[in-house]
Amino acid sequence: MFNTLTPNFSLLLILFAYLLGSIPFGLLFARWLTGKDPRQHGSGNIGATNAMRTGGKKVGIFTLLADIAKGALPVAIAMSIQDDPRITNAVALAAFLGHIFPIYLKFKGGKGVATMFGVLIPWLPWVAIASFAFWIILFKLTRYVSLASMIAGLLLPLLAWGLASLQHQTLHASTLILCACLAFLMIARHNENIKRLWQGTESKIGGKS
Repeated sequence: MFNTLTPNFSLLLILFAYLLGSIPFGLLFARWLTGKDPRQHGSGNIGATNAMRTGGKKVGIFTLLADIAKGALPVAIAMSIQDDPRITNAVALAAFLGHIFPIYLKFKGGKGVATMFGVLIPWLPWVAIASFAFWIILFKLTRYVSLASMIAGLLLPLLAWGLASLQHQTLHASTLILCACLAFLMIARHNENIKRLWQGTESKIGGKS
């Protein structure tokens, strides 16, 4: 492991994370297994929920796992070859941005929930587990995928800081900034869901999310 990487190699690693994050697995799996395009069904989103709505449970599960993996893989690689948290955080953010602004789909991507979880798994595993636990609780209480995702996202910076404090660790400032950026961008991508929640027209599980 290197303490630091050359600027050019760091940029290549960040670019790799973005390009991998940009792969629209929901679209690819739906087309491959059903011939359908999730952008033409339901909410029009390429994420796992709408992919499942478009192509069935198998498509949804494959999409969910792939969207998590494309976030986790570049972060795990970054962690294995260097120990600068700023680079790891930049790689994590690049993978997430790739999903919500994919170059392959003219920057029209998903909402980033699964990929956000993916980048946290190798980097901040306890934060990933805690945020997922909150998501489960919130979803069971409300039956709204979107609402559970947004509230869990809002809690992300607090969970990162709180869990680090409990373990007597100090997070690098860039890590807290990363958590805040992930939460803000993911919630911003739910703007249509927020409107529907406000109007009382948001569908619960099995409907638009």
